[in-house]
Amino acid sequence: MKRFEWVEHPSDVGFRAYGRDLAEALENAALALFEVMVDTSQVRPLQEVSIELEAEDEGALLYDWLERFLYFYDAQGFVMSKFKVDELIQRDHNFKVKARAWGERFDPKRHDTRTAVKAMTYHMMEIKHEPGRCSVQAVVDI
Repeated sequence: MKRFEWVEHPSDVGFRAYGRDLAEALENAALALFEVMVDTSQVRPLQEVSIELEAEDEGALLYDWLERFLYFYDAQGFVMSKFKVDELIQRDHNFKVKARAWGERFDPKRHDTRTAVKAMTYHMMEIKHEPGRCSVQAVVDI
């Protein structure tokens, strides 16, 4: 199964990420987000960060998940290439995720930059569950 693919958009960048379940689809969505900004094959998984989020629904979870990674990139100059959702709990419509990600400080001598991402959007956001498969779609403002 492919990890993600690009979704056409006239002015921004969209992607659809896949997984066997929502947790794996979130991991691949984070990878796709960083692929918009840098070549993740050049990012070494040297430093681990922990992520804990709670959201009122799946859409808010996807938005907050990706927004957290934008924060790491914009505020801390940290790029990532490996992601692991350790725990994803759903109670009623509320979601809680505990995860880890690995990367390193951005180094312009080693990391080729691609497209600057300004923010996450809810535009064209989709989350689809099928037997044995989940996909999430997001569009980022560039």
